[in-house]
Amino acid sequence: MELTRKLSIGFIGTRGIPNEYGGYEAAVQELAPRLASMGHRVVVYCSKAQLSRFKTWNGVELIYSYDPESKIGSAGQFVYDFLSNIKSRNQNHDVIFHMGYTSDSIWHGLWDKSALHITNMDGIEWRRSKYSKLARKFLKYAERLAANNSSVLIADNKGIEEHIHDNYNAEVVNISYGVEIPESFNNEILKTYTLEERNYDIVVARIVPENNIEEIIKAKLICHDNRPLVIFGNRTNFRDELVARYLNNRNIIFIDGNFNKQEMDSLRHFSRYYIHGHSVGGTNPSLLESMAAKCKIIAHDNPFNRNVLQEEGRYFETSNDLAAILQSDLQILSNEKTLKLLSENHNWQIICKQYETVAYKNKS
Repeated sequence: MELTRKLSIGFIGTRGIPNEYGGYEAAVQELAPRLASMGHRVVVYCSKAQLSRFKTWNGVELIYSYDPESKIGSAGQFVYDFLSNIKSRNQNHDVIFHMGYTSDSIWHGLWDKSALHITNMDGIEWRRSKYSKLARKFLKYAERLAANNSSVLIADNKGIEEHIHDNYNAEVVNISYGVEIPESFNNEILKTYTLEERNYDIVVARIVPENNIEEIIKAKLICHDNRPLVIFGNRTNFRDELVARYLNNRNIIFIDGNFNKQEMDSLRHFSRYYIHGHSVGGTNPSLLESMAAKCKIIAHDNPFNRNVLQEEGRYFETSNDLAAILQSDLQILSNEKTLKLLSENHNWQIICKQYETVAYKNKS
């Protein structure tokens, strides 16, 4: 297909934009307006549960569908993705990007056959311990459906790319996740949370077992560190368990997720250490955002994190490992090296062009 012909592009699989959740929503918020500014018609399929609703946003058309997740739980995601796929069928899309597969790939029989379907494979969802055995079995099946029925797969991390190559006969393109580098930081936000510069450690994560939140807490207790450990994350049953378990430890502070990027950039920047416990998945946005905020970073040791952070941080496997690192004076992270790493590998403008290129190449 000639690169001069403009495309009709759809994004399915997020709650919508503007971003009120994180993850893929943040990615689509970056990608969709950029693709629209390049002259393409871009549609993002959104949940009616979005607090902010518009017909168009930054040049992007928004189409809303009923989303019963708040009423019936995770099953509501399947209803929402079903309706989004149905609505996409009469939009004459050239390309549809499916952002994730967990509740979407099962509806592949409804996908518009005239469109190119490109699935971003996210993490290896069936390895997540928060799911039951039955749920993990289904997620592995959903992963296979996505691999077998998509025209192209996108992996945002070398580890995910290798997993796909090892398990499926499918075309996969490695396109990373991006990050915007903050221009400045404001320490006034610290007053809101009664924090002092370089005198607290920070975690920003979904509060689930595979993000090693409890191991991080245990490490702080092992080394008798009185500096606050501030954990920003969503409310989950596991979070409730942790709050109850460590109720008497006043320096373990749980705070609801904050989606104000400027505030979170500053909270990361002025911390002593950013501790990244994620152990499953591809390129994690929170890790990139912490690198961009010029944090000293301690990350769980796994191929996904090492692929992103490389030598610009320290790594731990156990609570004892982490405790030993916390008790040392970390001379890590060259800000110049880190920012160069981000500008070369995680630049949204370059990533947007890669999405456009893979669409043109495979639609021809």
